Amino acid sequence: MSFQQGLSGLNGASKQLETIGNNIANANTVGFKSAVTQFSDVYANSLSGTSGLGTAGIGTRVSQIAQQFSQGNITASNSALDMAINGGGFFRLNKDGAISYARNGQFQIDKDGFIISADGGRLSGFSANNQGVLSTGSPTDLRISTADLAPADTSNIEMQFNLDSSEAITAAPAYNKSTSVTVYDSLGNSHVLQLNFRKTANNTWTVTPTSSSVVAPATITTTPATITLVFNNDGTLLSGSPGTITLPLTNGAETPINGATGINLDMSQATQFGSVFGVNSTSQNGFASGRLSGFNIGSDGIITGRYTNGKTSTLGQVVLANFSNPNGLQPLGNNQWAESASSGVALIGTPNSGRMGLIQSSAVEDSNVDMTAELVNMITAQRVFQANAQTIKTQDQILQTLVNLR
Repeated sequence: MSFQQGLSGLNGASKQLETIGNNIANANTVGFKSAVTQFSDVYANSLSGTSGLGTAGIGTRVSQIAQQFSQGNITASNSALDMAINGGGFFRLNKDGAISYARNGQFQIDKDGFIISADGGRLSGFSANNQGVLSTGSPTDLRISTADLAPADTSNIEMQFNLDSSEAITAAPAYNKSTSVTVYDSLGNSHVLQLNFRKTANNTWTVTPTSSSVVAPATITTTPATITLVFNNDGTLLSGSPGTITLPLTNGAETPINGATGINLDMSQATQFGSVFGVNSTSQNGFASGRLSGFNIGSDGIITGRYTNGKTSTLGQVVLANFSNPNGLQPLGNNQWAESASSGVALIGTPNSGRMGLIQSSAVEDSNVDMTAELVNMITAQRVFQANAQTIKTQDQILQTLVNLR
């Protein structure tokens, strides 16, 4: 009797239509991965365990509904916290101790500063300390710190300038030229440091630092007390002349201001040519405190904060997880999966390392559902359903004929 075969075919086609319907329903779900229904045939065995010659099967059954983890299209978004994985891997989420994995990269920040998914799962990664150094041990819940970036006192100044060799020799306290640079103490307070250049002899200049913003009495001492620059006849700094000196930022009592212990002033690139005085470049490594004004996420998952003082600092790094058999993951809903015995243990790593893909910020990964293919599959499944219904109808007609035999 073929009722069993037809019934199994109807059940299989119905299950396939359910899978296709679910795929189509999630065509616009970010990070959704489509599924396919896989079938296997069923044979009736004899008591001896072997099928008889010419024995027909007794139908079909659904062997697996397999997830398809192919890459979805990546679409730009307007949120800096949106992330798309271009390649392999999953975001690792922690919700009340329960670990899950997702491809949906739509995140936001909760009231405590943690990066969370739509259902409250905290994104995992490596945290960073106040100096921006990552702790690359076990991944933790990522948290964006909104604390001010601590200031740093100036410890080095590098200057490149040219002194005009045609300048006249000048007696103290007058000077020929001057320039200034802003320096910072350990509390981030700025001080304008002025450098006065006086030509004392041919190829010889002295440099005198002064500042009107230092705590009264306004004095700055140098080591050595007088900075003397001696140049060769070709205009380059004479070997042995002090190119780098120590410039303590102190008050009149020689007490370091707010912990500023000294500034190394590097003038080793100074020249004396027959052209007008000019400062080509000046750089110093101190800065005031700054407030977080924004952040961005790199392709390697590093979250870099931008501060109002123009500086940047590492806030953390997103980590990804991958599996030997992603198809073995257990679906949890909400675009999330759980580790299982079939998937293997989660392999944690940073983006763009090993089998991990890249992170694309301000973007999301679309569903990988192919609407055209799904609609074609739906027509095919419908025809299969109708064909199996027809076999049942035909078998019913045959049985009716047998019953009516006299």
